[in-house]
Amino acid sequence: MENELKIDPKIVSEFFKFNKNIIEAPKMVPAPGEINLEMTPYDVAYTEDKVRLLHFNSPTQKQHKVPIVIAYALINRYHILDIHPQKSWVRNILTQGFDVYMIDWGTPTKIDKYLSFDDYVNGYIDNCVDFVRNEASVEKVSLQGYCTGGTLATVYAALHPNKIKNLIATAPVIDGKRDTTVVGNLAKHVDVDNMVETIGNMPPEFMYYVFSVLKPFEQGIEKYINFFRNVEDKNYVDNFLRIEKWLSETPPIPGELFKQWIRDIYQDSVLIQNNMYVGGKLVSLKNITMPIFTQVAVGDHLVSPECSMPLHYAVGSEDKTLRIYPTGHVGMIASSFSQKVVLPELGQWLKERSEK
Repeated sequence: MENELKIDPKIVSEFFKFNKNIIEAPKMVPAPGEINLEMTPYDVAYTEDKVRLLHFNSPTQKQHKVPIVIAYALINRYHILDIHPQKSWVRNILTQGFDVYMIDWGTPTKIDKYLSFDDYVNGYIDNCVDFVRNEASVEKVSLQGYCTGGTLATVYAALHPNKIKNLIATAPVIDGKRDTTVVGNLAKHVDVDNMVETIGNMPPEFMYYVFSVLKPFEQGIEKYINFFRNVEDKNYVDNFLRIEKWLSETPPIPGELFKQWIRDIYQDSVLIQNNMYVGGKLVSLKNITMPIFTQVAVGDHLVSPECSMPLHYAVGSEDKTLRIYPTGHVGMIASSFSQKVVLPELGQWLKERSEK
């Protein structure tokens, strides 16, 4: 018959295999919480309130005297910078001969509702930096900030330039008005005063909602379709579960800090205008005169390049480098591309400036 319906046998086979994988998945795959991230060993060097300063154990003899302090983002956990032995940002920098510390912000509770930019910048970061300076017997440290941690690191470097040897801003949130992401668009229209007054600390559920609307199909249906298609691929499943574990461990954000963040960075964008006040002091990006390396990802769906790049042009430093990479927000710090391109460039940049 001319109108007879013909079905490709490959499609039928794929359909039954997909359904079989859905049924068998619970027996084959552990829950994300059961995954061992095989993190780089570390010591807790300093604690204050909920905050911990982690000092990673170096697998090689240290070659460079200037230590690196990493200010992680306020969203999710620092695990993403040490998500897999073969994709670990921390392990790569250690292998290149640097002494690495990382600030873990912990889990804020209701009592932390009134913690502000001042507490994080002039309190926690400053105390961590001073601890490292004393322990390593150096006058200055290299400071790296990732995502929202990049904003905190930038503000810190502007207020305490005498303590920072080099500044690395990785996907920093700087000029919120230029941010074209879903996050940026939502932030510009939030009644943040009413939100914080009603809720207090910004709960993880709010951040999960924001993440879900960034790429609703890709981050929702599509990723699970791909997961069940590849459930027999151990490497694929392992990487998938590591990222899911990271995504599921988002701590609350202190209400006052969140309020300042939305207003000053996204709605009024006063940081890039050199008109932001933290702890009663004016934050001028012109005070950042130390060498600075700004890292931006073209495909960043959390912090658009237009939001990060203005930092490069606003600082007072004559030694400044801007790199724009063909990857995404996570790909820039936790991928094979990061290991092969991003980190070797950063390591070389730091070596040249850590010896001077």
